[in-house]
Amino acid sequence: MKAPDGLDEDTAEALFEDAPCGYISTTPDGTFLRVNRTFEELSGRMRDELIGRRRFQELLSPGGRIYHETHCAPLLRMQGTIREIALEVVRGDGSRRPVLVSSVMRYDEDGRPAGVRTMVLEAVDRRRYEEELLRAREQQHEVAVLLERSLLAGELPADGRFEVGVTYRPAVRGDEVGGDWYDAFWLDDADGLGVVVGDVVGRGIGAAATMGQLRSAVRAFASTGMGPAAAMDALDAYSRRHAVGDLATVVHVQADLARGTMRYACAGHLPPVLMEPGRAPRFLWDGRSLPLNADPGGPSRAEAACELVPGATVLLYTDGLVERRDRSLDEGMHALVGAVGELRDLEPAELTEALTDALGRRSGITDDVCVLALRRAGD
Repeated sequence: MKAPDGLDEDTAEALFEDAPCGYISTTPDGTFLRVNRTFEELSGRMRDELIGRRRFQELLSPGGRIYHETHCAPLLRMQGTIREIALEVVRGDGSRRPVLVSSVMRYDEDGRPAGVRTMVLEAVDRRRYEEELLRAREQQHEVAVLLERSLLAGELPADGRFEVGVTYRPAVRGDEVGGDWYDAFWLDDADGLGVVVGDVVGRGIGAAATMGQLRSAVRAFASTGMGPAAAMDALDAYSRRHAVGDLATVVHVQADLARGTMRYACAGHLPPVLMEPGRAPRFLWDGRSLPLNADPGGPSRAEAACELVPGATVLLYTDGLVERRDRSLDEGMHALVGAVGELRDLEPAELTEALTDALGRRSGITDDVCVLALRRAGD
Protein backbone atom coordinates (compact mmCIF):
# COMPACT_ATOMS: atom_id res chain seq x y z
CA MET A 1 0.00 0.00 0.00
CA LYS A 2 1.40 3.38 -1.04
CA ALA A 3 2.01 5.84 1.78
CA PRO A 4 -0.10 9.03 1.73
CA ASP A 5 1.47 12.09 0.19
CA GLY A 6 3.90 13.81 2.56
CA LEU A 7 4.67 10.69 4.58
CA ASP A 8 7.18 9.04 2.28
CA GLU A 9 9.96 10.56 4.34
CA ASP A 10 9.06 8.09 7.14
CA THR A 11 11.86 5.77 6.21
CA ALA A 12 13.39 3.46 8.77
CA GLU A 13 16.18 5.98 9.27
CA ALA A 14 13.76 8.86 9.85
CA LEU A 15 11.70 6.79 12.26
CA PHE A 16 14.86 5.92 14.17
CA GLU A 17 16.20 9.48 14.32
CA ASP A 18 12.98 11.26 15.28
CA ALA A 19 11.32 8.61 17.42
CA PRO A 20 9.42 9.89 20.48
CA CYS A 21 12.02 8.26 22.74
CA GLY A 22 15.78 7.94 22.77
CA TYR A 23 17.26 4.94 20.95
CA ILE A 24 20.85 3.90 21.53
CA SER A 25 23.01 0.95 20.59
CA THR A 26 26.02 0.02 22.72
CA THR A 27 28.61 -2.68 23.14
CA PRO A 28 27.99 -5.17 26.00
CA ASP A 29 30.08 -2.94 28.31
CA GLY A 30 27.90 0.10 27.51
CA THR A 31 30.14 1.96 25.02
CA PHE A 32 28.01 3.99 22.60
CA LEU A 33 27.83 2.71 19.02
CA ARG A 34 24.83 4.67 17.80
CA VAL A 35 22.31 7.21 19.13
CA ASN A 36 19.34 8.98 17.61
CA ARG A 37 18.52 12.71 17.59
CA THR A 38 15.95 12.26 20.36
CA PHE A 39 18.62 10.94 22.70
CA GLU A 40 20.95 13.79 21.74
CA GLU A 41 18.26 16.28 22.78
CA LEU A 42 17.37 14.34 25.92
CA SER A 43 20.98 14.01 27.09
CA GLY A 44 22.11 17.45 25.91
CA ARG A 45 25.12 15.86 24.19
CA MET A 46 26.03 15.46 20.53
CA ARG A 47 26.67 12.01 19.17
CA ASP A 48 30.26 12.88 18.28
CA GLU A 49 31.12 13.17 21.96
CA LEU A 50 29.34 9.90 22.78
CA ILE A 51 30.00 7.30 20.08
CA GLY A 52 33.14 5.37 20.85
CA ARG A 53 34.02 7.79 23.65
CA ARG A 54 31.58 7.27 26.47
CA ARG A 55 29.62 4.47 28.09
CA PHE A 56 25.91 4.79 28.77
CA GLN A 57 26.27 4.29 32.52
CA GLU A 58 28.69 7.25 32.67
CA LEU A 59 25.76 9.55 31.80
CA LEU A 60 23.78 8.44 34.84
CA SER A 61 23.61 10.09 38.26
CA PRO A 62 25.97 8.60 40.88
CA GLY A 63 23.18 6.59 42.45
CA GLY A 64 21.91 5.51 39.05
CA ARG A 65 25.41 4.41 38.04
CA ILE A 66 25.68 2.20 41.12
CA TYR A 67 22.19 0.78 40.54
CA HIS A 68 23.06 0.07 36.90
CA GLU A 69 26.23 -1.78 37.87
CA THR A 70 24.66 -3.77 40.71
CA HIS A 71 21.22 -4.48 39.25
CA CYS A 72 20.68 -3.54 35.61
CA ALA A 73 23.84 -4.98 34.10
CA PRO A 74 23.63 -8.31 36.00
CA LEU A 75 19.94 -8.70 35.11
CA LEU A 76 20.68 -7.94 31.47
CA ARG A 77 23.39 -10.60 31.41
CA MET A 78 21.23 -13.20 33.17
CA GLN A 79 17.86 -12.73 31.46
CA GLY A 80 18.70 -10.72 28.33
CA THR A 81 16.25 -7.87 29.03
CA ILE A 82 15.39 -5.16 31.53
CA ARG A 83 12.11 -3.24 31.45
CA GLU A 84 11.22 0.29 32.57
CA ILE A 85 14.02 0.85 35.05
CA ALA A 86 13.76 4.34 36.60
CA LEU A 87 17.09 6.21 36.35
CA GLU A 88 18.37 9.77 35.95
CA VAL A 89 20.46 10.98 32.99
CA VAL A 90 22.88 13.81 33.74
CA ARG A 91 22.75 16.22 30.80
CA GLY A 92 25.70 18.09 29.34
CA ASP A 93 24.80 21.20 31.38
CA GLY A 94 24.71 19.21 34.63
CA SER A 95 20.92 19.11 34.96
CA ARG A 96 19.16 15.79 35.47
CA ARG A 97 16.35 14.16 33.54
CA PRO A 98 14.34 11.27 34.99
CA VAL A 99 14.05 8.46 32.45
CA LEU A 100 12.70 4.93 32.09
CA VAL A 101 15.21 2.55 30.53
CA SER A 102 14.45 -0.71 28.73
CA SER A 103 17.23 -2.77 27.16
CA VAL A 104 17.63 -5.94 25.10
CA MET A 105 20.86 -7.90 24.73
CA ARG A 106 21.87 -8.95 21.20
CA TYR A 107 23.82 -12.18 20.71
CA ASP A 108 26.13 -13.39 17.94
CA GLU A 109 25.80 -16.70 16.11
CA ASP A 110 27.71 -18.47 18.88
CA GLY A 111 25.35 -17.14 21.57
CA ARG A 112 27.84 -14.64 22.97
CA PRO A 113 26.72 -11.07 23.92
CA ALA A 114 27.29 -8.83 20.89
CA GLY A 115 25.62 -5.58 21.88
CA VAL A 116 22.74 -3.89 23.65
CA ARG A 117 19.80 -1.99 22.21
CA THR A 118 18.26 0.46 24.66
CA MET A 119 15.16 2.64 24.66
CA VAL A 120 15.30 5.72 26.89
CA LEU A 121 11.92 7.29 27.62
CA GLU A 122 11.80 10.70 29.28
CA ALA A 123 9.79 10.42 32.50
CA VAL A 124 9.37 14.05 33.52
CA ASP A 125 5.58 13.91 33.15
CA ARG A 126 5.40 10.59 34.95
CA ARG A 127 7.58 11.87 37.80
CA ARG A 128 5.43 14.99 38.06
CA TYR A 129 2.31 12.84 38.15
CA GLU A 130 3.77 10.65 40.90
CA GLU A 131 4.77 13.70 42.93
CA GLU A 132 1.31 15.21 42.55
CA LEU A 133 -0.26 11.90 43.53
CA LEU A 134 1.96 11.75 46.62
CA ARG A 135 1.02 15.32 47.55
CA ALA A 136 -2.65 14.48 47.09
CA ARG A 137 -2.31 11.47 49.38
CA GLU A 138 -0.50 13.57 51.99
CA GLN A 139 -3.23 16.20 51.82
CA GLN A 140 -5.90 13.52 52.16
CA HIS A 141 -4.10 12.13 55.20
CA GLU A 142 -3.87 15.60 56.77
CA VAL A 143 -7.58 16.21 56.18
CA ALA A 144 -8.46 12.81 57.66
CA VAL A 145 -6.29 13.43 60.73
CA LEU A 146 -7.84 16.87 61.30
CA LEU A 147 -11.32 15.41 60.86
CA GLU A 148 -10.57 12.57 63.25
CA ARG A 149 -9.11 14.90 65.89
CA SER A 150 -12.05 17.28 65.63
CA LEU A 151 -14.49 14.40 66.06
CA LEU A 152 -12.67 12.91 69.03
CA ALA A 153 -11.86 16.23 70.67
CA GLY A 154 -14.05 17.59 73.43
CA GLU A 155 -14.10 17.83 77.19
CA LEU A 156 -15.16 14.67 78.98
CA PRO A 157 -17.96 14.98 81.55
CA ALA A 158 -16.75 15.55 85.10
CA ASP A 159 -18.41 14.86 88.45
CA GLY A 160 -17.23 13.90 91.91
CA ARG A 161 -19.15 10.63 91.65
CA PHE A 162 -17.02 9.15 88.84
CA GLU A 163 -13.84 9.44 86.79
CA VAL A 164 -13.31 8.80 83.07
CA GLY A 165 -9.95 8.16 81.45
CA VAL A 166 -9.29 7.68 77.72
CA THR A 167 -6.24 6.75 75.67
CA TYR A 168 -6.36 6.91 71.88
CA ARG A 169 -3.34 6.09 69.74
CA PRO A 170 -3.26 5.68 65.96
CA ALA A 171 -1.52 2.77 64.28
CA VAL A 172 2.29 2.56 64.16
CA ARG A 173 2.21 1.79 60.44
CA GLY A 174 0.06 3.15 57.66
CA ASP A 175 -0.54 6.69 56.37
CA GLU A 176 -4.29 6.87 57.00
CA VAL A 177 -6.30 7.34 60.14
CA GLY A 178 -8.42 4.49 61.36
CA GLY A 179 -12.01 4.14 62.50
CA ASP A 180 -11.68 3.67 66.28
CA TRP A 181 -13.74 6.15 68.28
CA TYR A 182 -15.13 6.90 71.73
CA ASP A 183 -17.54 9.21 73.50
CA ALA A 184 -18.74 10.02 77.01
CA PHE A 185 -21.78 12.19 77.74
CA TRP A 186 -24.57 12.97 80.17
CA LEU A 187 -27.92 11.29 79.57
CA ASP A 188 -31.34 12.89 80.02
CA ASP A 189 -31.03 13.21 83.77
CA ALA A 190 -28.35 14.33 86.20
CA ASP A 191 -27.62 10.79 87.36
CA GLY A 192 -27.21 9.12 83.95
CA LEU A 193 -23.86 8.83 82.16
CA GLY A 194 -23.30 7.24 78.76
CA VAL A 195 -19.99 5.94 77.42
CA VAL A 196 -19.36 4.28 74.08
CA VAL A 197 -16.45 2.84 72.10
CA GLY A 198 -16.70 1.76 68.47
CA ASP A 199 -14.69 0.53 65.52
CA VAL A 200 -15.56 1.39 61.91
CA VAL A 201 -14.47 -0.80 59.00
CA GLY A 202 -11.86 0.84 56.77
CA ARG A 203 -9.42 3.74 57.04
CA GLY A 204 -8.98 7.29 55.82
CA ILE A 205 -11.44 10.14 55.37
CA GLY A 206 -14.36 7.79 54.72
CA ALA A 207 -13.81 5.94 58.01
CA ALA A 208 -13.35 9.18 59.92
CA ALA A 209 -16.58 10.60 58.50
CA THR A 210 -18.50 7.40 59.30
CA MET A 211 -17.06 7.43 62.80
CA GLY A 212 -18.40 10.96 63.30
CA GLN A 213 -21.87 10.07 62.05
CA LEU A 214 -22.18 7.03 64.30
CA ARG A 215 -20.81 8.90 67.29
CA SER A 216 -23.34 11.69 66.88
CA ALA A 217 -26.18 9.22 66.27
CA VAL A 218 -25.49 7.19 69.43
CA ARG A 219 -25.40 10.35 71.52
CA ALA A 220 -28.66 11.58 69.98
CA PHE A 221 -30.50 8.28 70.50
CA ALA A 222 -29.29 7.87 74.08
CA SER A 223 -30.24 11.45 74.96
CA THR A 224 -33.90 10.70 74.16
CA GLY A 225 -34.09 8.11 76.93
CA MET A 226 -33.34 5.01 74.86
CA GLY A 227 -31.51 2.26 76.71
CA PRO A 228 -28.39 0.61 75.25
CA ALA A 229 -30.29 -2.05 73.26
CA ALA A 230 -32.84 0.40 71.90
CA ALA A 231 -30.04 2.79 70.93
CA MET A 232 -28.30 -0.02 69.05
CA ASP A 233 -31.55 -0.91 67.25
CA ALA A 234 -31.95 2.72 66.23
CA LEU A 235 -28.32 2.82 65.14
CA ASP A 236 -28.94 -0.27 63.00
CA ALA A 237 -31.83 1.48 61.25
CA TYR A 238 -29.72 4.61 60.85
CA SER A 239 -26.92 2.55 59.29
CA ARG A 240 -29.27 0.95 56.75
CA ARG A 241 -31.10 4.17 55.89
CA HIS A 242 -27.96 6.21 55.30
CA ALA A 243 -25.69 3.38 54.07
CA VAL A 244 -23.02 4.08 56.67
CA GLY A 245 -21.28 1.92 59.22
CA ASP A 246 -21.97 -1.53 57.83
CA LEU A 247 -20.32 -4.13 60.10
CA ALA A 248 -19.06 -1.47 62.51
CA THR A 249 -18.86 -2.69 66.11
CA VAL A 250 -20.08 -0.69 69.10
CA VAL A 251 -20.20 -1.17 72.86
CA HIS A 252 -22.49 1.20 74.76
CA VAL A 253 -22.76 1.50 78.56
CA GLN A 254 -25.28 3.57 80.51
CA ALA A 255 -24.48 4.08 84.19
CA ASP A 256 -27.01 5.16 86.81
CA LEU A 257 -24.84 6.94 89.35
CA ALA A 258 -27.61 7.29 91.93
CA ARG A 259 -28.55 3.60 91.97
CA GLY A 260 -25.07 2.24 91.32
CA THR A 261 -26.12 0.14 88.34
CA MET A 262 -25.26 -0.02 84.67
CA ARG A 263 -26.81 -1.39 81.49
CA TYR A 264 -24.75 -2.30 78.45
CA ALA A 265 -25.01 -3.65 74.90
CA CYS A 266 -22.28 -5.01 72.63
CA ALA A 267 -23.00 -4.90 68.90
CA GLY A 268 -20.28 -7.25 67.69
CA HIS A 269 -17.74 -5.56 69.95
CA LEU A 270 -15.31 -7.14 72.39
CA PRO A 271 -16.80 -7.54 75.90
CA PRO A 272 -16.20 -4.89 78.57
CA VAL A 273 -14.00 -5.73 81.53
CA LEU A 274 -15.44 -5.10 85.01
CA MET A 275 -13.09 -4.57 87.95
CA GLU A 276 -14.74 -4.60 91.40
CA PRO A 277 -12.94 -4.08 94.70
CA GLY A 278 -11.87 -7.39 96.19
CA ARG A 279 -12.73 -9.42 93.07
CA ALA A 280 -10.73 -10.58 90.07
CA PRO A 281 -11.37 -8.67 86.81
CA ARG A 282 -13.94 -10.35 84.57
CA PHE A 283 -15.43 -9.99 81.11
CA LEU A 284 -19.08 -9.06 80.72
CA TRP A 285 -20.25 -11.59 78.14
CA ASP A 286 -23.98 -10.82 78.22
CA GLY A 287 -25.89 -8.30 76.10
CA ARG A 288 -24.24 -9.40 72.87
CA SER A 289 -25.44 -9.16 69.25
CA LEU A 290 -24.00 -8.93 65.74
CA PRO A 291 -22.19 -5.89 64.27
CA LEU A 292 -24.25 -3.07 62.78
CA ASN A 293 -26.44 -4.01 59.82
CA ALA A 294 -25.06 -7.56 59.77
CA ASP A 295 -28.54 -9.11 60.03
CA PRO A 296 -31.19 -6.76 58.55
CA GLY A 297 -34.62 -7.72 59.85
CA GLY A 298 -33.13 -9.92 62.54
CA PRO A 299 -34.04 -9.97 66.25
CA SER A 300 -33.87 -6.88 68.41
CA ARG A 301 -30.60 -6.05 70.09
CA ALA A 302 -29.83 -7.54 73.49
CA GLU A 303 -28.65 -5.73 76.58
CA ALA A 304 -27.64 -6.74 80.09
CA ALA A 305 -27.34 -5.07 83.49
CA CYS A 306 -25.10 -5.36 86.52
CA GLU A 307 -24.12 -3.46 89.64
CA LEU A 308 -21.53 -0.70 89.49
CA VAL A 309 -20.45 -0.76 93.11
CA PRO A 310 -18.38 2.06 94.67
CA GLY A 311 -14.81 1.83 93.42
CA ALA A 312 -15.73 -0.40 90.47
CA THR A 313 -14.24 0.29 87.03
CA VAL A 314 -15.63 -0.73 83.64
CA LEU A 315 -13.14 -0.87 80.77
CA LEU A 316 -14.08 -0.49 77.08
CA TYR A 317 -11.50 -1.01 74.33
CA THR A 318 -10.98 -1.75 70.63
CA ASP A 319 -9.40 -4.86 69.15
CA GLY A 320 -6.05 -3.11 68.62
CA LEU A 321 -5.39 -3.59 72.33
CA VAL A 322 -5.63 -7.38 72.27
CA GLU A 323 -5.13 -8.59 68.69
CA ARG A 324 -1.68 -9.54 67.40
CA ARG A 325 -0.51 -11.63 64.47
CA ASP A 326 1.72 -13.80 66.63
CA ARG A 327 -0.94 -14.91 69.11
CA SER A 328 -4.61 -15.85 69.24
CA LEU A 329 -7.35 -13.46 70.34
CA ASP A 330 -7.95 -15.67 73.38
CA GLU A 331 -4.33 -15.19 74.42
CA GLY A 332 -4.63 -11.45 73.93
CA MET A 333 -7.76 -11.23 76.09
CA HIS A 334 -6.12 -13.37 78.77
CA ALA A 335 -3.17 -10.96 78.72
CA LEU A 336 -5.59 -8.03 79.09
CA VAL A 337 -7.19 -9.49 82.22
CA GLY A 338 -3.74 -10.15 83.68
CA ALA A 339 -2.56 -6.60 82.98
CA VAL A 340 -5.76 -5.11 84.41
CA GLY A 341 -5.27 -7.09 87.59
CA GLU A 342 -1.76 -5.68 88.01
CA LEU A 343 -2.66 -2.08 87.15
CA ARG A 344 -6.13 -1.78 88.70
CA ASP A 345 -5.05 0.63 91.47
CA LEU A 346 -4.08 3.33 88.97
CA GLU A 347 -6.37 6.27 88.28
CA PRO A 348 -8.48 5.80 85.11
CA ALA A 349 -6.36 8.10 82.91
CA GLU A 350 -3.16 6.41 84.13
CA LEU A 351 -4.75 2.96 83.78
CA THR A 352 -5.66 3.40 80.09
CA GLU A 353 -2.16 4.72 79.30
CA ALA A 354 -0.43 1.91 81.18
CA LEU A 355 -2.58 -0.77 79.54
CA THR A 356 -1.88 0.63 76.08
CA ASP A 357 1.85 0.65 76.81
CA ALA A 358 1.84 -2.83 78.30
CA LEU A 359 -0.27 -4.52 75.62
CA GLY A 360 0.18 -2.22 72.64
CA ARG A 361 3.22 -0.13 71.82
CA ARG A 362 5.76 -2.21 73.68
CA SER A 363 4.41 -5.39 72.10
CA GLY A 364 4.58 -4.12 68.54
CA ILE A 365 0.84 -3.77 67.85
CA THR A 366 0.30 -1.96 64.56
CA ASP A 367 -3.46 -1.34 64.74
CA ASP A 368 -5.25 1.67 66.22
CA VAL A 369 -5.88 1.45 69.96
CA CYS A 370 -8.69 3.07 71.94
CA VAL A 371 -9.20 2.39 75.66
CA LEU A 372 -11.80 4.02 77.94
CA ALA A 373 -12.13 3.47 81.69
CA LEU A 374 -15.16 4.58 83.76
CA ARG A 375 -14.76 4.33 87.55
CA ARG A 376 -17.44 4.98 90.12
CA ALA A 377 -16.11 6.87 93.11
CA GLY A 378 -15.62 4.86 96.29
CA ASP A 379 -17.53 5.42 99.51
